[in-house]
Amino acid sequence: MATIGDIVLVYYEDHPAFFARIEDISADHKPNWFHVRLLVLQVPLAEVVWILREEYINGETFTMGGHQIRLEPVSAPEKKELTESSETGSQKKDTSKKKVVSIFDKRKNRRD
Repeated sequence: MATIGDIVLVYYEDHPAFFARIEDISADHKPNWFHVRLLVLQVPLAEVVWILREEYINGETFTMGGHQIRLEPVSAPEKKELTESSETGSQKKDTSKKKVVSIFDKRKNRRD
């Protein structure tokens, strides 16, 4: 079940519409219904409160104003660690010609 602090992708008519963070889930006066406060991650930020059943919070499709809506929890992709042993000759990158320039050094020189 998606819970407070989770990021969800909101689908509108089976198309991804926007990301939101679940800010709060509190019980409604009707049994088995919840007030779900979402921070819509867009510019500008917006906050909405939807009254949903637990199964809707868990990803089941529901309708709002005659339109199909679905919440899908989002998790960060797993970070792949690249090791030298897994690189082949064609995948190895020549880093000897590349130079890293610090933006902090440039800023410090401008202040002098």
